[in-house]
Amino acid sequence: MPGRTVARHGRISARHARGFGAAVIAVAALIAAANAGPARASDAAPAAHQTARHR
Repeated sequence: MPGRTVARHGRISARHARGFGAAVIAVAALIAAANAGPARASDAAPAAHQTARHR
């Protein structure tokens, strides 16, 4: 095939390098999102909970 390139001497092609780089970035983003944790509550007192009575 005329458009096909072959990696020589142990080097990877630019296409594979971009794919590998994108995979590394995706994994890093997933790890960062998993370690983010929940947001902290503010120091202000919470609003009183009001129950609605339906009749």
